[in-house]
Parts: sequence; C-alpha cells; structure tokens
Amino acid sequence: MKCLVVDDSATMRRIVVNALKSIGMTDVVEAGDGSQALQACDPSVELVITDWNMPVMDGLGLVKALRANAATAKTPVLMVTTRSVQEDIIQAVEAGVTGYILKPFTPQILKDKISQITAVA
Repeated sequence: MKCLVVDDSATMRRIVVNALKSIGMTDVVEAGDGSQALQACDPSVELVITDWNMPVMDGLGLVKALRANAATAKTPVLMVTTRSVQEDIIQAVEAGVTGYILKPFTPQILKDKISQITAVA
C-alpha cells in the first residue's frame, strides 16, 4: 500500500515513516504541507496520513481538497494531530477525515487505525 505522509515537521514525518516501516509499510512518499501533498498525491496513493497544523495549506484544507477531487475523493485520510478538542474532531470528520489519532501514538495504534480505515474504504 502506497502511503503519503504530510507534516511540516521533518522529525514527525520520520517518526510516522518509521512507525509505518515497523508495521511493514515501505512504499511511503512525504510532503511538508497540504499544497505539496496535493502535488504528490497521484492515483497510486492508497492512504494519506496528515497533520492538521501546517503552513501554506493545513491538514483540514488538504482533506477538503482531496474530497473535492474525483481522483482522490475516496482515498482514506488519517489525521494525526495534537488537536484533541471535540469540536476539532467533529470538524475533521465533517471535512472527510476517515480516521483520527492523537499524538503521541504507538506503532500499534497506527497499525490498528490503518487496518480499520482501509477496511472501510
């Protein structure tokens, strides 16, 4: 499964990529913000993992843009963020997020959520 990891923090991208590798996912593309992610998100991307808080285009803007594009409208999107307020989670779900994980997380939590949202997609 090809995965796109989007976060403005190179350190956080590395943490997510390493967690993905630990669960057997090695086909990973990275982007530093939502705008870069839209350029990198081709039809071969089967899962997008994105942060919310980023410059240029945040994760919520990315999700809305992905959902508005017929080619990526059904691509599962996992939001991995520190935003834990219920209203934020509702806003993300209403925008089209498939799953939501709070930082910090473990590789097992990531694996379980990926299994859950890709089974639905």
